[in-house]
Amino acid sequence: MSYVALYRKARPQTFDEVKGQDHIVTTLRNQIKTGRLQHAYLFCGTRGTGKTTVAKILARAVNCEHPENGSPCNRCETCRNIQSGSSMNVIEIDAASNNGVDNIREIIEEVQYRPTEGKYKVYIIDEVHMLSPGAFNALLKTLEEPPSYVIFILATTEVGKVPITIRSRCQRYDFHRIDVDTIVDRMRELTDREGIAAEEKALRFVARAADGSLRDGLSLLDQCMAFYMGEELTYEKVLTALGEADTAVFGGLVRSASRGDAGRAIRIFEKQISHGMEISQFVNDFIWYLRNLLMVATAPPEEAGDHVDASKEQMEEFLDMTKMVTPETVMRYIRLLSDLQNQMRYATNRRVLTEVALIRMARPQTGVRTGDVLDRLRQVETKLDEITSGSYALPVGQAQAAGAAAGGDPYENLPPEEPQKVLEHAAPEDLKQICAEWRLILGSLPNGYGYSKQILEKSQPQYDAANPDNHTLYIECPNGMADHLVTNQDLKQVLAGIIEKRYGKATEIELHTRKDTTTNLQNIGVDQILNDPSKIAIPIEVEEGEEEF
Repeated sequence: MSYVALYRKARPQTFDEVKGQDHIVTTLRNQIKTGRLQHAYLFCGTRGTGKTTVAKILARAVNCEHPENGSPCNRCETCRNIQSGSSMNVIEIDAASNNGVDNIREIIEEVQYRPTEGKYKVYIIDEVHMLSPGAFNALLKTLEEPPSYVIFILATTEVGKVPITIRSRCQRYDFHRIDVDTIVDRMRELTDREGIAAEEKALRFVARAADGSLRDGLSLLDQCMAFYMGEELTYEKVLTALGEADTAVFGGLVRSASRGDAGRAIRIFEKQISHGMEISQFVNDFIWYLRNLLMVATAPPEEAGDHVDASKEQMEEFLDMTKMVTPETVMRYIRLLSDLQNQMRYATNRRVLTEVALIRMARPQTGVRTGDVLDRLRQVETKLDEITSGSYALPVGQAQAAGAAAGGDPYENLPPEEPQKVLEHAAPEDLKQICAEWRLILGSLPNGYGYSKQILEKSQPQYDAANPDNHTLYIECPNGMADHLVTNQDLKQVLAGIIEKRYGKATEIELHTRKDTTTNLQNIGVDQILNDPSKIAIPIEVEEGEEEF
């Protein structure tokens, strides 16, 4: 016998088994027990919340020979026939593929005949919003005054597309998204039944990924169980099976952006991409993480748990994060990522757009919107507060100028000068890293070096691999284009300064053309870097208390 999907195997058969929709189940049960049945029902709600399942249970319950507390017994011949699909009294129609006027006319002709068994003929029209305008018009009169033995159950995920004339003729029931705890309880019940060991943290992550849909949650759980057949289902295994990112990854991105460290944010993102994370899903999950952070940052501490479904550890992480970023900054991040989602609908290179968005998050000076300007003003206000409290020290040059302007001794009350730090020379491994990140270095060139940057982007950085005492970085420029760069000392000093600031290493820059190639040089071409992600997977230093992603 072929395998049956977990969500189909676990489909509720009675009202008692329906989870998370007590307000609907109670009403329908009371109607069945008292005989106050409606002629038309409209079930609305997001996917996987039980609309079709409840409709099928209702269809059996109204025809059941021995109902039990308003639920079908599932043992009588009528219930068994409906469950097997052989009953002519319950007709299920998919409006997505049967949406024409002729399909509705067939229903209108059929309702004239009484049921062959049971009390009612039940028509379940799924995704009813897909019907054409002509089909809706054809259904109107019959839906308003059907025969006493006919019940219509219309189900839809987009109730706004159902004409108001149809909605007004039905009794409407809104199916709620199912909360995480309910989904976890159901999954725990099924894993115990299947003999599968699973961590609570793993099930909770799957439940959150289901986004209120129990069917989606069971499908994801089935996927994870198949990926690790016969093994215990752990949190890390769920992340691998679903290709999801841990929330700690998003925490690292927020910390990097708040400190202005765009490079580290890019490296975190690149590692997730190399692990197979789908970019659209990554952005969507990041927005949801920021939403939870915003709720924690704006709600009173005692109410934060009511708005965010998170573990104790995650809630502590959110609370620590609120000390680093303001709600306004988090809203700016959400706005940037929301704009990114809109752009990705029509883009072919989503990775580049995402990297640009991460850089803009870390550098508000790149934006011109109100939120960007406010972020820059908040940075200024932070420095002003430090100056007011006496914890901010002016740079030596500014302190001298301030003292001279006041008419006093410009060198009075200055902190003692720290001894100038002597930088270590770049070792071959450092030069190799510099070559691999050459494009990032060129991105830091100040304005005014546009033409030189264009030439350097076509150049190849090299180093002397045969001589470990040679700390020179050789830049091999295209012939006939870079003769004027070879003697440009100012450009060499600027490049050396960028490398010193970025890597904390001293190096000498030598520009030459390809006709002057030095022997024993190792080079990494730009195209090779872009086509081989392993060349930019450089180990990075992690600050104390932070994890490497």
